Amino acid sequence: MRIPFFSMFMASPFDDLQEHAEKVKECAQIFQQAMECHVSNKCKTFEEFRREVTKLESEADAIKQNVRGRLPKRAMLPVDKFELFRYLGEQDQVIDAMEDTLDWISYKSEPGIPKELEKDILHLVDVVIDPVEDLNKMVSEARKYFGRYSEKQRGVVKDIIRNLSQKEHEADEVEDMIKEKVLNMKTDPVTVFHLFKLTETIGSIADHAENAGDMMEAMVAR
Repeated sequence: MRIPFFSMFMASPFDDLQEHAEKVKECAQIFQQAMECHVSNKCKTFEEFRREVTKLESEADAIKQNVRGRLPKRAMLPVDKFELFRYLGEQDQVIDAMEDTLDWISYKSEPGIPKELEKDILHLVDVVIDPVEDLNKMVSEARKYFGRYSEKQRGVVKDIIRNLSQKEHEADEVEDMIKEKVLNMKTDPVTVFHLFKLTETIGSIADHAENAGDMMEAMVAR
């Protein structure tokens, strides 16, 4: 017989996972504003957005370290402790990828995106943010599942994971479309390289979100 998870701890590590997921969602909103600012080439607050993302990444990292530091070595968990850590690490990679994207943009002295790619880049940003927003919901529903082990609740979590995976697939398609356009642009090699890597880094946000979903699926499958 499974022992309800929350009865064994005064504070569940899933509480911290939820806090971390909320920080990732908050960062996604700022990231989206930063990208819109960059693409418009008229916005003067890109650096402010970038600094805010860096601040949120630092706060998320502190939560991650807190989870790892507070969990007793002999703690009895309904999931493998290292699976929990790997999940948290992948969720943390989501926010790292947002920070990496904005840092990469900041290295180029000339702001903005070529006119023919503006709508495509903004569309890519939109589609990678969708699965990130699902992470917060997924962790919230997983907390409920590990509180009472309801098969119905497990189904709710798995439905979110399937939806997240589908959104990541859609993000991959948009990413591939932009890469093809970039490689066929008549411009200088530095611009091609910068845009290609930018597209790849934005796309990795959804990749890490899907990876987190896969790890959550493994945890709820036990």
